[in-house]
Amino acid sequence: MWSVELLSGDKIGVMQQVYLLSIDKKYWTLIKDKIEEQLVHEPDSETKNRKPLSNPPIDDRWELRFGPQNCFRVFYKIDKSLNEVIILAIGIKIKEKLYIGKKEIKL
Repeated sequence: MWSVELLSGDKIGVMQQVYLLSIDKKYWTLIKDKIEEQLVHEPDSETKNRKPLSNPPIDDRWELRFGPQNCFRVFYKIDKSLNEVIILAIGIKIKEKLYIGKKEIKL
């Protein structure tokens, strides 16, 4: 089993609101639940909606997609030596634009 932490070191149960500013509050529980469901067991197994950000995976950075029309994105890094998943950012993709907090990220 892997532990899941936010970049700041806060446990996932203390979701940092800065990541979620652009996401309707009604989805926050879904996001928390999906993170725990998908990343506590086998976060380094590639699936249809969980992929390394580079191919081949160079620095163990991954993307998890889920939600209505796969609009939510969780970017994370795996530290195999500590058996830990570190959440780097949580965002929402609307059409061709990705937002993390209130900031648009260029794709």
